[in-house]
Amino acid sequence: MLNEPLAITIALIAAYFLGSIPSAYIIGRLRKGIDIRQVGSRNMGAMNVFYNVGFLYGLLVLFMDLGKGAAAIAIARYCLEVPLALELISGVVVVLGHSFPVWLKFRGGKGGAPLIGTLIFFMPWGLAIAFPLFALLTLLTRFPTLSYSIGLLTFPFTAWLYYGNGNYVLYSSLMLLIPFILYIPRIKEMRTKSGSWKHLILRRNIKDRF
Repeated sequence: MLNEPLAITIALIAAYFLGSIPSAYIIGRLRKGIDIRQVGSRNMGAMNVFYNVGFLYGLLVLFMDLGKGAAAIAIARYCLEVPLALELISGVVVVLGHSFPVWLKFRGGKGGAPLIGTLIFFMPWGLAIAFPLFALLTLLTRFPTLSYSIGLLTFPFTAWLYYGNGNYVLYSSLMLLIPFILYIPRIKEMRTKSGSWKHLILRRNIKDRF
């Protein structure tokens, strides 16, 4: 086992650089020669790849970004024998790495998928609640981003009611603020383009995008 200062250093550096791997940017460049940050919602995330590159490529980016979050926690757990604090901090760092990647002049995505990856690592049963809710809301609203955002809100309740872990409750509650705050400008833009909150939330089909 590594000594504690070295373990912490390795885990946090690994978390940042894992998070900063620009999966959506790479797929956009390789598949269509586009900068994913310049098209659609201009977000470097799986949903923008889904709309502007293709469904399967969006899934690929989603799984890659989920994996970044889970891998950062796994590395922290391997590096330190009593790892919870380091794991939680590594979860923060991997999300920040995704949002502010050094390779792209610190202009990245909102951090949603890596965050989900960390939450699933800590609370795998949370997915059993969040995913069905996401699927149901997507069918009703045809608005995947809103649906997965609401699905994310179930994780603090899962941490409290199922896992009974105050650290997980606090971690998931605070971490959700990162993508939500980063998404505020995009929400304002969509509201302006849609003309009304009703049209924004209840869309005609899943490709009805603003």
